[in-house]
Amino acid sequence: MKNTATLLINCPDRKGLVAAIADFLYRHEANILHADQHQDAENALFLMRVEWDLTGFAIQPENFAEYFAPIAERFDMHWQLKLSQKRSRVAIMVSQYDHCLADLLHRHQTGELNCDISLIVSNHLDTERLAVFYGIPFHYVAVSKDSKAEAEAKQFALFDAHQIDLIVLARYMQILSPQFVQRYPQRIINIHHSFLPAFIGARPYHRAFERGVKLIGATSHYVTEVLDEGPIIEQDIDRISHRDQVEDLIQKGRDLERVVLSRAVRWHVENRILLYANKTVIFD
Repeated sequence: MKNTATLLINCPDRKGLVAAIADFLYRHEANILHADQHQDAENALFLMRVEWDLTGFAIQPENFAEYFAPIAERFDMHWQLKLSQKRSRVAIMVSQYDHCLADLLHRHQTGELNCDISLIVSNHLDTERLAVFYGIPFHYVAVSKDSKAEAEAKQFALFDAHQIDLIVLARYMQILSPQFVQRYPQRIINIHHSFLPAFIGARPYHRAFERGVKLIGATSHYVTEVLDEGPIIEQDIDRISHRDQVEDLIQKGRDLERVVLSRAVRWHVENRILLYANKTVIFD
């Protein structure tokens, strides 16, 4: 397992930023492995991701903030330090459709997802056997119109007990309350079965069929209090023929959903995403 640190930076754009960061890392014996940056001219923002090998690095991670503070203050930086050996603890929420869950569990088992899937939470029992097969704890939490607050309280307790860093909605067919979303800001990833912003809400494949679209898509995004309008992480599309019926759209869409959600989760746990202005920057 690699032992690296990743620094994510968001700050006003100005001269000398890259030089200052590179010089700081050089002076403290960092071996930079990857560095990427983006300037948003419209918002005058600078965004950067830099990853380095911790072998021989002169600063202990717990002391990094103290050493980096003068540069951060000078350039008015918002920054995060992520360590590769601190794996994200992930909870997956699912209802009855299991295709996204199955894909995530398989990719996790084969090592494609550098995280720990700590538990699966569902408002149905359909996917319990899949959780058992992969050896992941499964928790059934029933949800009804009248018990939503009680159900979410049980979910919060589970997430706290497992110290969850990221919640993945793998076709969890419930709308989260504002309190839920506020509790986990920028820590909930959803898969929506359409190419947003088209066909938000329920039954998008049926609405796409009725509209006679020639392309369908899937979208992974961070969850905000506004339904299906959070920062988009990844999207993909497939072409539709006039011969395709609703069932064909659903089948093609499920293939897209699996891939799009797994990419979003992988990029998040690999610390490749920076958010700003309801957008995301995905670093290579």
